[in-house]
Amino acid sequence: MHCANSAFPGIDSDGGYAELLKTNARSVVKLDPSLEPADVAALADAGLTAIHAVRKAAAALRPSHKVVVIGAGGLGHIGIQVLRSLSPAEIIVIDRSPDALKLAEQLGAHHVVEANGTQVEAVKDLTGGHGAEAVLDFVGEGGAVEDGVAMLRRAGSYYVIGYGGRIDVPTIDVISTEINFIGNLVGSYADLSELMVLAARGLVTLHTARYPLEEFGAALHDLEQGTVRDGRFSSPDPRCAGSRRPGFGTRRRGHNSSTPRFHTLDDEKDQPWPRTCGSTSRRADCCKPAWTHSPTRSR
Repeated sequence: MHCANSAFPGIDSDGGYAELLKTNARSVVKLDPSLEPADVAALADAGLTAIHAVRKAAAALRPSHKVVVIGAGGLGHIGIQVLRSLSPAEIIVIDRSPDALKLAEQLGAHHVVEANGTQVEAVKDLTGGHGAEAVLDFVGEGGAVEDGVAMLRRAGSYYVIGYGGRIDVPTIDVISTEINFIGNLVGSYADLSELMVLAARGLVTLHTARYPLEEFGAALHDLEQGTVRDGRFSSPDPRCAGSRRPGFGTRRRGHNSSTPRFHTLDDEKDQPWPRTCGSTSRRADCCKPAWTHSPTRSR
């Protein structure tokens, strides 16, 4: 994760639209026979980021504690499931979408709160006026940061996962309340390995929308407009999830076209695809002829 010589295809090195990415056995995780690569591909990106943050929070959470999850979309709905698996704390989920909140309840949230302008007061009511011991912010913009900080109790911890906004807190407030701000960047090999164990046990599942190959343009449009359920879609391409991320200035030099090349299932049907998924550095030949993409942290 923090290797001095790391390379991130599509961000600081070419290859965001490459058809193949070189990796090695140390960077991939063997899948349980019960898992299909296309069904868990997004766990190597969105899921990895979610479990990395949740593991930090879970280490400090106790049965009497409250934890707030801001955002129940792509990363958030995975975070809720991981929290239920790793932590005994009471989970409060906040989202502006009624559908997302309904899903959060199905996934095990103890309380759901609609982000309608009264969410801070609602959290205070649910926590006896004290605030939560931990806030996991999967949005990170549009007022979520300010609300998240306001939902913390004294000595609470705010886990920054989504991004786009700014943290602007007077230093005297940080000192006097001893609140903590913790950043989270993707995850480690151990995080991914444990996440795949949870997936194999049925404790973490993904909710995706699928589009025919010829409608990939419509899929990208729907994703941009926020109409794709949970912020993810699947398309029949054999490449690894996470290499094309809108908003990250994807680099395509060396590719034969200015747009991604898509393959039909027939193009790859005879290929001996390995049952491996994911790379902690996002360099992986991880999927069968399908890919699932979770391109934004704030959805």
